[in-house]
Amino acid sequence: MNTPDRYPLEQSSLDSLPQAAVALMLEPGQNDTEVPVHRHRKGQLVVAYRGGIVCTVPDGVWMVPPQFGVWIPAEIEHSNRVTANARVCFLLVERGIAALPDQCCTLVLSPLILELIAYLSEQDQAYPADSPVARLVGVLLEQLQQAPCEQLYLPLPKNLHLRAIAKALAEHPADRSTMAGWARRSAMSERSLARLIKQETGLTFGTWRRQWQIIVALQSLAEGVSVQRTAEALGYESVSSFIGMFRKTLGSPPARYMRSVVGRQG
Repeated sequence: MNTPDRYPLEQSSLDSLPQAAVALMLEPGQNDTEVPVHRHRKGQLVVAYRGGIVCTVPDGVWMVPPQFGVWIPAEIEHSNRVTANARVCFLLVERGIAALPDQCCTLVLSPLILELIAYLSEQDQAYPADSPVARLVGVLLEQLQQAPCEQLYLPLPKNLHLRAIAKALAEHPADRSTMAGWARRSAMSERSLARLIKQETGLTFGTWRRQWQIIVALQSLAEGVSVQRTAEALGYESVSSFIGMFRKTLGSPPARYMRSVVGRQG
């Protein structure tokens, strides 16, 4: 049974090592569908080599499509949900060893970074400080410090009414209720709900829901589900409407976007 604060056992063991960075690769079938809430002494980069990962932290949800990574600073509680076909790597980085962000973020990983992390995962993690592996880690950390960010993020509000809406959207992504409908369910006026969402997330209701739809869509597409079936699962009456929303948010249509992120590996 996994403990709620440290997961999995292999990561706990690696987390205690003093090396600047250590890596653990998990192939499909080695992951639970939902990883319980846990934290690490080191900072952690969760990398999706295949499939996708949704990482939940106290104030938000981060999506990790293939060839991206979500950076989680040390001691921040989080949980991961992976697609069935996911090949995942965890890179644990010693605190203060590199100028990495002090907040969670999704990093765009170059082919070089991905290769270095994969190579590191195959080495003895208790490597000496003056070894070739240690020098490779130095290059890896330099490259990571230059990786650009992608805002594949959904802020989670603290308000209980808004949390209930977020939970309902997660359980029923095809629910296309208007803000007026959600206001009635929450026993508040539409104006009050709009103001509360803006206050807690910094986004309008439409933008906030669209961000959630993007996270659900990327999870679905990363599992190999077709664009049409993904659009239907999100309650869109036409595929073209879904494609338009996706292009407006991420800059390209779903199929092209997924090809581009998968193509970064090769």
